[in-house]
Amino acid sequence: MVASMTAAELRGLLIDCLTLWGIDGRVVAGDAGMEVHTMDGLFVVQQAPADLHPVRWLLQSPPRRAAGRPPRAAPSIGALLSALRNALGAERGVSLRIGGGIT
Repeated sequence: MVASMTAAELRGLLIDCLTLWGIDGRVVAGDAGMEVHTMDGLFVVQQAPADLHPVRWLLQSPPRRAAGRPPRAAPSIGALLSALRNALGAERGVSLRIGGGIT
């Protein structure tokens, strides 16, 4: 069984991601989950309840964007971070490509 990520670990990861993505914001633990406050609004990250597995994470976008939709489900922390990055409109950066190359 995989141990759950602690709130402190999740908060640190989200803060690091905002910095890496060049997004001005703050991350605080709230009643509903980890709250990511940015100029685009409030995003809420939650660990999914056990009965929703294989979904592991839920991401709720700001009300004006979500228009009453349920939180977005993510099966992994990587999928969650990708969804958050996309929702924030952050740049993807340069992808690493490995190949034979021409000499």
